[in-house]
Amino acid sequence: MLGNAAKIDPVKIQREFSLILAPGEVVEHAYQLVRDYFVFTDKRFVLVDKQGITGSKTEYHSIPYKSITHFSIETAGTFDLDAELKIWISGTAAPIQKQFNKKLSIYEVQSVLASYVLR
Repeated sequence: MLGNAAKIDPVKIQREFSLILAPGEVVEHAYQLVRDYFVFTDKRFVLVDKQGITGSKTEYHSIPYKSITHFSIETAGTFDLDAELKIWISGTAAPIQKQFNKKLSIYEVQSVLASYVLR
């Protein structure tokens, strides 16, 4: 299960993000990867990196949707059971990569991302 994503309740994340959200900003979708997670708000994409053994130190990477230059999905295969999402940010050569198991539809995540990036 290591590295696989699962959908989490945006209302829970809205409360956790209360100190870093802009006035009126709303968490609409969230997905968790063991300790780390990423969040789609109505204004930006946020990667949350829990650091250290206890995960008590947290780094928040805020990425405006306009900075996402392109993205791709790779669906799960017969022997490779994980799907993968890649997101390229302007000014960086390597994409952000996240893996998803079959419990979460990579098509759903791609659709959510597309709805924000293609506005």
